[in-house]
Amino acid sequence: MAARPPGRRPQKALTARFVETVTNPGKYFDGNGLFLRVETNGSRRWVQRITIQGKRSEVGLGSPPAISLAVARQRALENKGLVMQGGDPLAVKRQTRQALTFAEAVDIYLASKLNEFKNEKHRKQWRSTLDTYAAPLLGRKDVAEISVQDVLRVLEPIWKQKTETASRLRGRIENVLSWATVAGHRDGDNPARWKGNLSELMPKPNKIARSENQPALAVADIPRWWKELESKKGTASSALRFLTLTAARSGEVRGMTWDEIASDSDQGEVWTIPATRMKNGRPHRVPLPVRAVALLNDLPRLEGSPFVFFAPQGGALSDMSLSAVMRRMQATQERVGKPGYLDPVSKRPAVPHGLRSTFRQWAAERGYPRDMAELALAHWIGSEVERAYQRADMLARRREMMEAWARFLFA
Repeated sequence: MAARPPGRRPQKALTARFVETVTNPGKYFDGNGLFLRVETNGSRRWVQRITIQGKRSEVGLGSPPAISLAVARQRALENKGLVMQGGDPLAVKRQTRQALTFAEAVDIYLASKLNEFKNEKHRKQWRSTLDTYAAPLLGRKDVAEISVQDVLRVLEPIWKQKTETASRLRGRIENVLSWATVAGHRDGDNPARWKGNLSELMPKPNKIARSENQPALAVADIPRWWKELESKKGTASSALRFLTLTAARSGEVRGMTWDEIASDSDQGEVWTIPATRMKNGRPHRVPLPVRAVALLNDLPRLEGSPFVFFAPQGGALSDMSLSAVMRRMQATQERVGKPGYLDPVSKRPAVPHGLRSTFRQWAAERGYPRDMAELALAHWIGSEVERAYQRADMLARRREMMEAWARFLFA
């Protein structure tokens, strides 16, 4: 059954079977203003469009399967009768509904949803963005009272300056309010919805912000940068050297544990990063060059801590620790009147993540196969069909490449 434009009556009513199986987003009308709204995230809820005291309104009637088609029809009929007698179904619902603040809704929503995120960083970002930007303005407000203008007050101050963060924040607010609606704590349209709502009031994200690559070191600057890095002491500096030698991501290195390293008689030392810590959700094997193994052998171990690069308290290093090393190196250069270590295109100081781009450029200049370099960076290669057939991770050939990269660093 296809979704129909608002206001049109269906040629035939909904069926219980259709309600159970429909997955395509849209509005599916039944009668007496009743329709089933299916969201893009798969959630479904009953809504009744009805005119109350001259004002067109939408009344939430719950969600299937908890509220069946028969029950939704009965509630819609009762509301229509109440309106005919001069009553207000929304007012009645507000009187009986338990108030829930946005902050409370966030807590309840995240308690069940955070487990769906495999990446610890994403779990922290979800909570952090809501606490930082949404809670000050929406935290104490009843979710039933949150309007489009409330959402705009949260988003507008950062929409142009922090577009990517603001866009993610909008989606997270939308998810929380969608849950609140389905749970019966609010009615009507979602004020944080983008299409046909905020999209009419705010500039499109891709029109005001272009995603920029992280500033990378010029390949020609690597030898002198590496020489200076080797003179730095401390765990963060060692972690940054290991990151460079392996072309890994900061989070992968900071979360690295000793039990992830194994010796293979044929392959040498291999670092296997579990799927739970990988951006693509798949385990990744890293052939460790001899220089990287030597670095690990020189590291101290902290009793009771599984981390290779541990913080003073025994946990993992913070996200800013490696960045701080590079900032200090840049500041040292600038104090003596030198430009430092700048991205050749953006002219911004290089950052740890940009070192992966530096490695990628070096590999291309040295003629290494594209797929092999991309595998070293744990990037997806080709289409889903190609990936299904390409099961080998070229470990032996990648080891040769990483050994050559290490020799270049130490040259």
